[in-house]
Amino acid sequence: MKHCIIAKYTPQAYERRAELLPRIREIFAVAGEIPGVRSAEVYPNCVARENRYDVMIVLEMDRDALPLYDDSEMHHRWKDEFGGLLEKKAIFDYE
Repeated sequence: MKHCIIAKYTPQAYERRAELLPRIREIFAVAGEIPGVRSAEVYPNCVARENRYDVMIVLEMDRDALPLYDDSEMHHRWKDEFGGLLEKKAIFDYE
């Protein structure tokens, strides 16, 4: 399945988006080390509008890998480092 994280930065974080993107990619670069997770791709938004989200992270994983991902150090690092920098986020899973 695909596990999508779509996030909007706070206004203060948006001003730092160029420096945040490499760190997001660094965090998710180890996604394949989680059993059942095959890959992670990070996509920045290319249209700067107020009603747009700023970054999308797409993980490809087995459905039963979701609890392992949720408990992973990588996921906790993402939440700890970026939770306060996000105004909102949406999670969407599909097959």
